[in-house]
Amino acid sequence: MTWWQGEPEAAVAWPAVPKPRSPEPPGQGEPTEGELLGPAQAGEPGAAHRLGRLYAQRGDRAAARHWWERAAAGGNIDSAYNLGIWHEKHGSLDDAITWYEFAAGAGDAEAAVNLATLLLEQRGDVRGARHWYETAAGTGSRPAARRLALLCEDIGDATAAREWHHRAASAGDLASAHDLAFLNYASGDEGPARAWWEYAARGGHPDAAYHLGRLLHAGRDPEGAEALYRLAAKADHPGAASQLGRLALARRDLRTARAWFERAAHFGRVDDQRMAGFVCVELEDARAASHWFGRAAASGDPESAYNFGLLLIAEHNDLRGGRHWLRQAALAGHQGAAQELDTLQSVIGDAADGAPREPAAAPAALDRPVEPELAARAELAVASAGRRGGTVLRLADLAEILGTWDVLTRRLREQPADVAAWLADRSGLPVTAVEHLASVRLTLVRPGTAPWPTPAEVEHVLATCRALRKRLGAG
Repeated sequence: MTWWQGEPEAAVAWPAVPKPRSPEPPGQGEPTEGELLGPAQAGEPGAAHRLGRLYAQRGDRAAARHWWERAAAGGNIDSAYNLGIWHEKHGSLDDAITWYEFAAGAGDAEAAVNLATLLLEQRGDVRGARHWYETAAGTGSRPAARRLALLCEDIGDATAAREWHHRAASAGDLASAHDLAFLNYASGDEGPARAWWEYAARGGHPDAAYHLGRLLHAGRDPEGAEALYRLAAKADHPGAASQLGRLALARRDLRTARAWFERAAHFGRVDDQRMAGFVCVELEDARAASHWFGRAAASGDPESAYNFGLLLIAEHNDLRGGRHWLRQAALAGHQGAAQELDTLQSVIGDAADGAPREPAAAPAALDRPVEPELAARAELAVASAGRRGGTVLRLADLAEILGTWDVLTRRLREQPADVAAWLADRSGLPVTAVEHLASVRLTLVRPGTAPWPTPAEVEHVLATCRALRKRLGAG
């Protein structure tokens, strides 16, 4: 942003745009320097302000500052605002705050927003920042309402955050509409969440379209979800491309699935690189499969390393290259890779560079795909919990939790009155551990029943999931 609207390219950048005065009356042109100089010297604030603007357009910062100071001393609020900008960029923080306070105290909403931002970001003055954001938002400033909402989220005032996001969203702020939808989702109000995501999506917010698609997918409406994914994909949303790939794969439309997975994979998404590799194998394009498995393997994905190693051996007769990637997969705990290494060692006839005869101990992950609606719930939980620097959860972990419960209970002909107690009795695990799993699972599928789980809780519940599957012979 330049320091003056419509300024030539050689202008100096400012942190915000200085304010012009109100437009000239119809039929009057912009006064010249000569016409302004006399009145400005005589103490006319409006003329001094315009003269400062004229010098600003020419790039003469010192002269612009001089005349704005003269105008501000005479009560011109726009000049005080411009001086705040000047000092923020070229002067001192204290002087910038002084001039912003002068203008904000006289009712200038933009000055109040800039002042609040300086206080928050440069001085860590949360109370002062909130006061000035509230002052500006009270005059109807949409940017102030949004920034105030985010500030309230950061300090844990969810009620105020929701109120200010609502004000900003109602005034047309799509980002606040998207955030407000998440606040409603996390509290269990899916109706308003859907409405606000739809509002933002219709306005062109790709993340809102994507998350609304995930909400529809969670509600077993894949057709409605697909329409939203396509809307988000038009803005190159990688998650939307990935979901469109999965929908095409479910229909066995391999070429379309490949196109969508590759589109998502180009964003560096390891899961989609792996999926692109699998689809290319199905399409008998070994070269492309090797490319995508290789990229994912280089990022540390064990399954891709395993498949890349097999392709190098089968398609290129590259035994040593294949051994390298099988070893990487085995070191990460991939059982199939460890078995292939044993076979390969007997073929090559030398030691496998210290490769383990047995893979490193690794948790037994769920060995079947999670239902699409459960995967959608897990992803919404990850996105919601992680907003504004919140709790970082792993999608694969939450999907495993939901998938485990689904696998263990889906085959029951009649649901016991107390499923947790039944599972504990059948598995021999403590009932408290299974009840904890049930509680976390309920939070994921019915948000608002409890806060999102912590990473420590997730680890504890994952251990319970894996013990249940092992003891009950499932997945």
